Formats: sequence, C-alpha cells, structure tokens
Amino acid sequence: MSTILEPGQIEASAVMPPFLHLPPANLFALRAARLEHLAEGNALGDYLRLIAQLCRVQQQLVDNPPGGLPVAEERQRLCISHGLPPLAADSLVREGPWLVWLQALLMHFDSEASGALGEALQTLRDSDDSQRKGWGIALLAGQYDAVPAALVPFIGAALQAAWSSWLLALPAPELKPAGSLAQCPACGSPAMAGVVRNRGKHNGLRYLACSLCACEWHVVRVKCVYCESSKDLRYTSLEDDRHAPGKAPLRAECCPACESYLKQNYLENDAAAEPLADDLASLALDIRLDEEGFHRLAPNLMLAPG
Repeated sequence: MSTILEPGQIEASAVMPPFLHLPPANLFALRAARLEHLAEGNALGDYLRLIAQLCRVQQQLVDNPPGGLPVAEERQRLCISHGLPPLAADSLVREGPWLVWLQALLMHFDSEASGALGEALQTLRDSDDSQRKGWGIALLAGQYDAVPAALVPFIGAALQAAWSSWLLALPAPELKPAGSLAQCPACGSPAMAGVVRNRGKHNGLRYLACSLCACEWHVVRVKCVYCESSKDLRYTSLEDDRHAPGKAPLRAECCPACESYLKQNYLENDAAAEPLADDLASLALDIRLDEEGFHRLAPNLMLAPG
C-alpha cells in the first residue's frame, strides 16, 4: 500500500540543499582569467583587462595576507548564535582592518604609472587612512557620489580581497540565513548576482554571490530576491547567434512587482561563467533593462554606476 504525501511532508522529507558554497582559494585568479577571455571583442575590453590586472593583485594579497582575521573566535560564535554575520561589513569597514590591504594593493602598482590609472593611484597614495576609510564606508553603503569614480575599482578590490580572505579563514562557518534573501549571511552585504550551479550536490540549485566576500548562499529559484514575489517573473538576456532561445548563460530575472532585476549565471550553459566578470561584460543588458524601467539593486564594487 502506497502513502500519498502532502506538500508539507514532501518538503520535510526532502534532503535539505547545502546552504553555503564558499569561494575557492584561487577565486581571483579564476576571475582574472575569465575577464581576459571576455575582454576579447568586448566594447569594454580595456576596462575588463584593467580589472583582470586588479584581480591578479587581489590573488597575490589573498595568497600572502597583509593582515589576519580581525574577528576574535568568541565574537564569531556570538554573532552566529544570534543569526548575525560574523564579518559584518558595516562595522568592520569602520574599524578599518582592511586599510592595510589597500596599502598592500597600492604597493603592487608602479609608482610611475601615467594617464588616468596613474592619477587614480596617486590620489590614493596622497590620501590618509581617514579619507580612505571614508571612501570605503561610502562605497559599501552605495553612496557612489562620495567616492571619485576612478578610485572605486581600487578601493573595491582591497575590500573584496580582505573580506574574501577573512571568509576563508573562518573555522567551518555555520552561518544562518540573513533577514533578507539578498543579504549575505557572512558579511551582511548585498548579493551581486545569482549562480545556478551544475555539479554534484549543488546541481540545479541557485546560489547568490556576495558583492563583497564572494560567499554564496542558497535561495530557491523563481522567486524575486528583493520582494519575494514569484508572479510573472521574466528572464531577459542579450541573445546572439551562439545561444538558442532560453539557453543564454547569463539572464536577468526581472520582477514586475518591484521593478527590480538580478543577473544570473547558468553554469550548465557556460561552466566557466563567473559572477563579477560576467556582470561587467554584460553592462549592455543593464542599459537595456534601465530603458525598460527596471532598477538594479545589486552592486558591483569594481564599477561606479553611471
């Protein structure tokens, strides 16, 4: 005799998917390679190559950290037990342990660099820790008007390298979902993009990638991560001859309820896709969606909007 399970029983009996997917130790090297690949034939090729160069510096910093984990083990446990992110960006960016990462990053660039790159680097070198901290606070708060646009990639790179390194140094983090679907459980920052994975225990699952520490956390598919509506969601891509309809490796999940969207990478269609790199290489999609009245809420710390 067979037993018919009610929906609630089916959910309870299913194996819960892994909540977290941590970034690999060579995250920034992989990101740099992806950017260099995407730069070929892209209208923003030079910019993508510059960000690739920054990513290689980030990898060097992560491989040889200029500073240790700034959160004591007791503070980690206390945060996790209360459902708070142990690497809370809003507090750590003010405490300033990431500033040594910015200084270390600057040392990897030639002091004789010219042009716009040289000017941006010189502005950073001439600034003191108070000014740098102010820029970092503003950047993570989304207050782009308070940060010179040319400085954003360098400050963002230092912040990302620091937080990603700290995330990987956490002892087997048992993190809990944050208050919002789009909020990172590790540092509290907003998601940058979604990734629908294609291998092993993560196959077919959607994970959101943090804009700061690169932690990925599971969120069910076909649900707006901002207003949690599942009604009339549409998926938009910049189709080209290489991809059949509905098979584009990058699509934006657009929600008519709150008029927002979030880009998503589908690894079954391109296993080499990387959230930050593919986001920067698809800014034409952002322009199109903006013209259609949809709003982007996901930050990319390597780019100043507008």
